[in-house]
Amino acid sequence: MASAVLKVAVAGISRCSRVTLLRAHSTTAPLQQGIPGSLWKLGKLNHIAIAVPDMEKATALYRDVLGATVSEKVPLPEHGVYTVFVELGNTKLELLHPLGEKSPISGFLQKNKSGGMHHICIEVDDINAAVADLKSKNIRTLSAEPRIGAHGKPVMFLHPKDCDGVLVELEEA
Repeated sequence: MASAVLKVAVAGISRCSRVTLLRAHSTTAPLQQGIPGSLWKLGKLNHIAIAVPDMEKATALYRDVLGATVSEKVPLPEHGVYTVFVELGNTKLELLHPLGEKSPISGFLQKNKSGGMHHICIEVDDINAAVADLKSKNIRTLSAEPRIGAHGKPVMFLHPKDCDGVLVELEEA
């Protein structure tokens, strides 16, 4: 087939015809051919976290105005936050409000008075393998070891300076 493509190209067939023939000849092999398979797999978007200065007002917006199903407000003292989850069809929103003076959300809200997007959370199938692999690729984490997150599963936050300015939370699925 390759020699036929070359003969057609040499014969001066139009550019579109050559592109079509070349596309028909392309393979469906993975782009990362030759790279060993990873020991862990990136999964779906679990949630987008939004820091809010007024949890009751934010909860009412999603529940009463937009009609979403929302969870109860849950304190997570080990993370320094209150959380409310807003259920969406394909993911969730996590509303975050400070709990205690050392809350990381307090600092965020001091810089962003109206609140705003805080982080994204992506599922992984093996948090320990993911963390080890990412550290070997010089991606910094915000803690030495995974901690238990809002869903009762191990989580790890990746440094935003290593993730194009986005705070990324990995959660074991």
